[in-house]
Parts: sequence; C-alpha cells; structure tokens
Amino acid sequence: MEIERKFTVRNLPENLADYPYHKIEQAYLNTDPVVRIRRQDDDYYLTYKGKGLLAREEYNLPLNRDSYYHLREKADGNVISKKRYVIPIGHPTFTSDYSEDIDPNSLFVELDLFDPPFAPLVIAEVEFPDEAAANAFLPFDWFDQDVTQDPAYHNSVLSRRTF
Repeated sequence: MEIERKFTVRNLPENLADYPYHKIEQAYLNTDPVVRIRRQDDDYYLTYKGKGLLAREEYNLPLNRDSYYHLREKADGNVISKKRYVIPIGHPTFTSDYSEDIDPNSLFVELDLFDPPFAPLVIAEVEFPDEAAANAFLPFDWFDQDVTQDPAYHNSVLSRRTF
C-alpha cells in the first residue's frame, strides 16, 4: 500500500546539491488502472497502481532494459523525465493529537524536479507508514499547496497533458 501526500513547492532547499538523487523516466501503458513503466537510474520496473489519492495499492515488478524500451514504444502520451532528490526528514512534526512513534530515519521527502515540457513543475512527496501519520504530518515551510487530493498532479494525468 502506498500512502503519500503531495505538495507543490514554494522554494527549493538551499542545500539541495547535498542530497542524493535519481534520474527517472516513466511512461504509461494505461491510466485507468494505472500501469506504468519506469527507469530509475539503471533499474527498470513495471508498476500497477490501484485507485485512490492518499492511499492506494501499488505493485512493482522488475523489468530488464530491453523489456523497458520495448514497452516504452507502446506507451501512450508523454514520457515523463525528472530528477528525484531524496531528502531525509529527520524530525518530522505532527499535529498534537497524533501520538504514535515513527522512526525519524524512515521518512523522506522525494523532491521531483520535472524536465521539459513539464518544467518548472516541482512536486514534493512524503510516504507514510499509515494514513493517521499522513493526515497528522505538518508540512515544511518550503512546501506550498497540499495537492494530495488533486488528481491533476498524478503523473498518470500529467502523461496525458497536451502542450
């Protein structure tokens, strides 16, 4: 189960270059249900995602390079390319009514800087162990709008966007 919140970004962290990143390319074979292929650095995956905005099923299956490029030729819409920075949260803050203990080393911001034609789009995603933690999470001041419930920010929807 993938449980994540998505945010637009007001400004990038000043020390962004200090964090590791992945080069990601992904394309969609289907958007309802979501069937996606992804190249992340030198790894390749086929992913199925169920319905939902905050929480949904997700299954990843490994692909080899040849299979990925074969399937990419069959993809619909835009191929999405982005650089994903992985930023440890360290000490997350939650609303006062949330009392669960979360390992502070288990939460990360995945900061996606999209390549053209989607640039200058930047999206921050945070994955959580459960919905209670996701709903209680207090975003950083460099985050802007919470777009978790807005399907327009799903990559599968972006893949169908015309320019």
